Amino acid sequence: VQLQASGGGLVQAGGSLRLSCAASGRTFSSSAMGWFRQAPGKERERITAITLSGGSSYYADSVKGRFTISRDNAKNTVYLQMNSLKPEDTAVYYCVYWGTPKDEPDYWGQGTLVTVSS
Repeated sequence: VQLQASGGGLVQAGGSLRLSCAASGRTFSSSAMGWFRQAPGKERERITAITLSGGSSYYADSVKGRFTISRDNAKNTVYLQMNSLKPEDTAVYYCVYWGTPKDEPDYWGQGTLVTVSS
């Protein structure tokens, strides 16, 4: 599975961005996709995930109520709508894919940088 993320950039605090991640290769309806992020000097953080079948989703407390993950199964694409962005959201965001339920994703995208200015 290959993951191609896009949509990062520079935005002012309070603004919005939408990230996209297209999966190619052999994907499964029982799988899930999501996003991690890593800020400079900080540990990697799993922020959201969604199952590709039933659409069940997970959000970390740090983004709950501000970020929304969605999927388009016909396009094998997931989206991350990020609203009310804060400077602490500045990080490299990685799209990930799980073939089966477990902690560590099976595949990682290349990362896209999101910078939120104050």
